[in-house]
Amino acid sequence: MTNKSSARFSAGDFMLLVVAAFWGATYLVTKDLGNVGSIGGMLAIRFTIAAAALWIYARFFKRDKIQRQEVIMGLVFGLSQTVVLNLEAQSVHFTSATNGGLIIGVSIITVPILESIWRRNWLPTQFFIATLIALVGLVLLVVGNGLVKPNIGDLLMFIAMVIRTFHFVILGHLTQGKSYSPVNITTIMVSTSGLVMLVLNPVEAMQTASSYNTSNWLTMIFLALLCTSFAFIGMNWAVKHTSASRASLLLGTEPVWSTILAVVIGGELIGPMGVIGALLIIGGTYWGQAIESRHRSK
Repeated sequence: MTNKSSARFSAGDFMLLVVAAFWGATYLVTKDLGNVGSIGGMLAIRFTIAAAALWIYARFFKRDKIQRQEVIMGLVFGLSQTVVLNLEAQSVHFTSATNGGLIIGVSIITVPILESIWRRNWLPTQFFIATLIALVGLVLLVVGNGLVKPNIGDLLMFIAMVIRTFHFVILGHLTQGKSYSPVNITTIMVSTSGLVMLVLNPVEAMQTASSYNTSNWLTMIFLALLCTSFAFIGMNWAVKHTSASRASLLLGTEPVWSTILAVVIGGELIGPMGVIGALLIIGGTYWGQAIESRHRSK
């Protein structure tokens, strides 16, 4: 572990919070784009644009030589990322966003458990208490929208959460302490997702693209460049410089950011329970990352 990652609040932590904020914005953005064209077509366009931007950046600005291991990791994790995205997209047809958000949020707990087993070095009990506080906060934040009876959509989201947990922990394990370029890995990952989504949805992608107006395209560019290209580079870089447990906890603030944006931009209201939930997420996250810092620096 580097000195940066053992700091109380590092550059990697800040980057993860920025990524969480951009991912929080995707709720409003995808809701807007989801009203135009198909979800599959939208994902194909999103990752194709993001991949093109990453290749341009890698070719003309970063210019890191691509290593064979980076190609393998990019392909494997790109496929797992695509599976998760499709499972999440399919699940929304059967369950509510609230159910889905709560199930994905369980990764706040599953990631540190799996990482502790993988490293054979359990985090302190206080860390798991902090993650439980954050998870309770997540429940309070989103439960106001109401839960729906468990169904096949919840099962699909649960499978996505399990795959995401392994994706996160294994990626962090393979890249920490290595000279791999986050830009190269992200470029291949996003390109893999874009290619697969385009092959699976060629007609839907063209139909969706033809139905976009100027406003839709500006929204898509924001989604593709900042919420995808930049965010995935930031996440991969941060995971390389910190632990998966710490990263999952900080990325767990995503619902807080989405709620803030929904209130400020979307004009939605948040009740006292939601405010308490947001505060618990923030407090649990701050406490948890401080505990993790002290533990990893020993």
